[in-house]
Amino acid sequence: MVVPYPPGGGGDAQARLIGQKLGERLGQPIVVDNRAGASTAIGASFVAKARPDGYTLLMSSSSTFTLNPAIRNALPYDPIRSFEPIGLVSRVGLVMLTHPAQPLQNLKDVIAAAKADPDKYAYASFGAGTSAHFVGEMAMQAMGIRMVHVPYKGSAPAMTDLIGGQIPISFDTVTAAIPMVRAGKVRPLAITTAKRSPFLPDVPTFSELGYPSVKLDAWGALMAPRGLPPDVHAKLEKALSAVMADPAVKKGLAEQGVEATFLPSAETAALVERELTLMRATAQRADIRPE
Repeated sequence: MVVPYPPGGGGDAQARLIGQKLGERLGQPIVVDNRAGASTAIGASFVAKARPDGYTLLMSSSSTFTLNPAIRNALPYDPIRSFEPIGLVSRVGLVMLTHPAQPLQNLKDVIAAAKADPDKYAYASFGAGTSAHFVGEMAMQAMGIRMVHVPYKGSAPAMTDLIGGQIPISFDTVTAAIPMVRAGKVRPLAITTAKRSPFLPDVPTFSELGYPSVKLDAWGALMAPRGLPPDVHAKLEKALSAVMADPAVKKGLAEQGVEATFLPSAETAALVERELTLMRATAQRADIRPE
């Protein structure tokens, strides 16, 4: 199981938990192979070129299949033609945050403040071309305001500056926000998922607040090189479905601030195609470019 992230991060932890349980279901030990770099393209390219026999899989995220392809024209893989989904395994919402000292209690306050002084406000993301950047631009478009985008090299420095008052607004994952919200260090304004997060149940969605187009999350999926024998694909999908129904897996992912969410291969493929179209349109409209 190729993981296009370095060891120790959230994506790696998810893959190791699911990989261990998947191996038990298949009666075949699964080795996690970390191939980080190039915004997940190194690991994805390796799997795209592998023999489609079911022995090389990719556990990656929406960054690989819908975000990078929306802003990078020279990827060493095709997000649709190079892979076939085995299934979706996780979803993590994004949340709009501000500092409690800011006079921004809700989205109405943000809109009013940004319109009154358009040069004053900026928002942070954990990197140019990331899900936080995309959803920030989607939110600005929906709310009819403009704020300066400040890309950071990761979630931690962006959160540090938000807490320290160096930047007024940030978009980050629910996973990263949970401890800071509970500690009262940041104020959540709205969630970008279709329904409220079980981890932050008191935070309304953008849809509830009148902005249904602001809908995006970071998801994880298990993929294989395109061309698997049908019986191999069916065996892998059946095993993955059973793994994702395992209470221990659900609990393990929840402890990481991640929602265990299984979608079968056909629905996952439809999600990739639908989101890729939306992200390309968003990137073109907002002129989103890679770092």
